[in-house]
Amino acid sequence: MLKPDNFFDLEGIPFLGLFENVEYVWEALKKIQKYIKENIEPNVSNLRKDGSVLSKTLIIHEGKTIDSGFILEHGDASKGKFIVKKDGEILPNASVVYAGAVLMDDEIQIGKGTVIEPGALIKGPTIILNNTEVRQGAYIRGNIMVGNKCVVGHTTEMKSAVMLGESKAGHFAYIGNSILGKVNLGAGTKLANLKIVASHIVLNINGEKHETGLKKFGAILGDGVETGCNTVTAPGTLLGKGVLVYPNVTVRGYHPPNTVIKLKQDQKYYQMEK
Repeated sequence: MLKPDNFFDLEGIPFLGLFENVEYVWEALKKIQKYIKENIEPNVSNLRKDGSVLSKTLIIHEGKTIDSGFILEHGDASKGKFIVKKDGEILPNASVVYAGAVLMDDEIQIGKGTVIEPGALIKGPTIILNNTEVRQGAYIRGNIMVGNKCVVGHTTEMKSAVMLGESKAGHFAYIGNSILGKVNLGAGTKLANLKIVASHIVLNINGEKHETGLKKFGAILGDGVETGCNTVTAPGTLLGKGVLVYPNVTVRGYHPPNTVIKLKQDQKYYQMEK
């Protein structure tokens, strides 16, 4: 019930080693920093020669940096629809880092076909894989892994967190000390990671207490989870596969797969089977 494969389809995911020898899914949060250190392949040092803030739009293609003579055809990078051309030919799997993006250090990996928009700020260590969009105003604070076909949206902030792939946080999200599967976060979703009175997160699930040993623990969101606009999860929230959360709900604790969480008239949430 609380193992990684209860929340995520692990077959073919790029960060599978994060869950090796993990009994409870939240234990993977403790391994993020070490996993990145052992697996990151930084490739932005050439982009940062003139400083952290890029003064011109740059292309990464086949390990080389291109700074002129290209044409951009804008589209959704997470769907493979962002096209880069040079000398009339498409450059397959070319990545784009726009002028005005900020790469704070060299410990950053940008995958193929990924787009970093103007005003995005990225601190290392951070791994961003293929066909992902990091949109204008995004703030990536380090110890981050973003998989394939993800969206880190406008003014979305991430810290010590993982998107496993096809994870969408398009607008105004906060994702702290969390792991996301193939999910879609409604605008304004906040995954709170620290209790008001700072102490270790203890989970009470089906009458059993689980000492996580974590002071900072946001949420685990299984594949197929969708949150409505302005959803807030309390520290230590676990949502199983396919959970649907209605807008303006504050969620806490563990919720099993395929439940719907919504507000009643008295503003207390309840869950029901889909």
